[in-house]
Amino acid sequence: MNRLSGKIALITGTGGGQGRAAALRFAREGAIVIGCDVDAAGHAGTAALLKAEGLHLFGSAPVDLGDHEQARDWIEAAVAEHGRIDILYNNASAARFGPVGEFSIEDWHYTIRNELDLIYFATKYAWKHLAVRGGVIINISSTAAWGGSKVAGISAHSAAKGAVVSFTRQLAVEGAALGIRAVSISPGFVKTPGTAAFVENPVTRRALLDGVLQDRPGEPEEVVSLAVYVASDEAAFMTGSDLVIDGGLLAV
Repeated sequence: MNRLSGKIALITGTGGGQGRAAALRFAREGAIVIGCDVDAAGHAGTAALLKAEGLHLFGSAPVDLGDHEQARDWIEAAVAEHGRIDILYNNASAARFGPVGEFSIEDWHYTIRNELDLIYFATKYAWKHLAVRGGVIINISSTAAWGGSKVAGISAHSAAKGAVVSFTRQLAVEGAALGIRAVSISPGFVKTPGTAAFVENPVTRRALLDGVLQDRPGEPEEVVSLAVYVASDEAAFMTGSDLVIDGGLLAV
């Protein structure tokens, strides 16, 4: 505990899933957590869970980070209240799926907006604040950046997540002189409220776990444990990396 003591951590998508798990764990590790989500009720639910532990979730909801002005306002409000940013944890995302030949233009733009644009916007507006005394950017990508899927058409999702990995590497290059580290994390299939329907369907579950050596979905807390390490001073020599956590999927 207290591996992140006193650090100011901005976490996106704190309304549930990995974002909720991140808010809980980072606060338990001593960070001051500022969250946001498009889901106001979900964000409030996370705040209630933290309050029950004597902890606090700062931030606001609803916030649509795909709107650059809302992203800017969320960042600036956090700095106005807490004075600085030490960690930006870009977790929030949303995607649509379908075979590429049938995939609509609208669904393509929706996915790019909600998996790539929002990371750029949050990073753009946090950058000057991170540069004051150095900091860490954690971007959540996916194994979709590294391989396709037979289960669902993931063309837009793959494109966006591949871009997240490449974007992170460039952030590491540009941030090195400023003391900014940037790392992406690429989870495999993770069990969250958003993937519950897939997990509970035996046919879909089996297909999604095909090739996963550990033969189970990951848990949000397992991804977040890796993020805690990346955000901590223990990982001071790490930047520009993409860290895969997939139960062995890409090993096959």
